[in-house]
Amino acid sequence: MSEGTIKRLTEKGFGFISNGSGTDLFFHMSAVQGIRFEELREGQKVAYDESSGPKGPRAENVRPI
Repeated sequence: MSEGTIKRLTEKGFGFISNGSGTDLFFHMSAVQGIRFEELREGQKVAYDESSGPKGPRAENVRPI
């Protein structure tokens, strides 16, 4: 499990996590666990599992820390 910071959220139900190494990971609201997507905030620390998506790295099982 990796840790990062929510960099950006959109009204369309997706966002991006900064992992501290310069790579941003995409995530969809369906990947959020233990909290509603609407409760997430930019700058919030999260834990996640990294996987590959069709357009690059993405985060799964996103949980607030």
